Amino acid sequence: MSKNKIIRRNVFTPTRLQVREKADGTESRTITGYAILFNVPSVPLWDDDESETREEIAPEAVTKELLDGQDIKMTMFHNRQLILARSDHGTGTLSYTVDGKGVAFEFDAPNTVDGDKALELVRRGDISGCSFAYTTNYYDPEFVEYSAETVDGKVNELYRVKKITGIYDFTLAADPAYPETTVEARELAEELHRERREQKEADNKRQERIREQVAEMRRAASKR
Repeated sequence: MSKNKIIRRNVFTPTRLQVREKADGTESRTITGYAILFNVPSVPLWDDDESETREEIAPEAVTKELLDGQDIKMTMFHNRQLILARSDHGTGTLSYTVDGKGVAFEFDAPNTVDGDKALELVRRGDISGCSFAYTTNYYDPEFVEYSAETVDGKVNELYRVKKITGIYDFTLAADPAYPETTVEARELAEELHRERREQKEADNKRQERIREQVAEMRRAASKR
């Protein structure tokens, strides 16, 4: 697999969304929350009897400078037609800050049908978090670091994203499992598993060749 292959991903962020209160105690139209959480394992990309695969975002992967270089839409359900706010290279109706926890955001819900819908769903607690769309190079260890540990006979794999090449939207989300992103995540996990199996087989063949060469050298030395 090419180390230059860029993968686009959607990651769910479980976070408490709030409608900010005004100084007089009444509700404003400002919605706040976290679009990205650092060092928090995702829901499983892959889960079977033998292994489980998750990913997490490292703090160094997202900086204010990176965000300020993007055109980020705040949407609902990754539907870019349901736009609620926007930050175009650091300016616009969507604002954000980066802290030790992750990327916090706020925006004023527009006076539209979609804005009123977003406010009502957040007030009722029907929207349980956010999701964000990003790209990275999964096949380059400088971008994504792989680790694994075995617990009770099951391999727990973690892909830690250390560099992100682009961020495209923040979205209000009701559930971490969308049909399209579930399929996309599973396909990515299957490809990563296949890549690691092929790499392991190649390493085993290389080690076998080395053992054969050493054995041949020893046989030659013993004859001398």
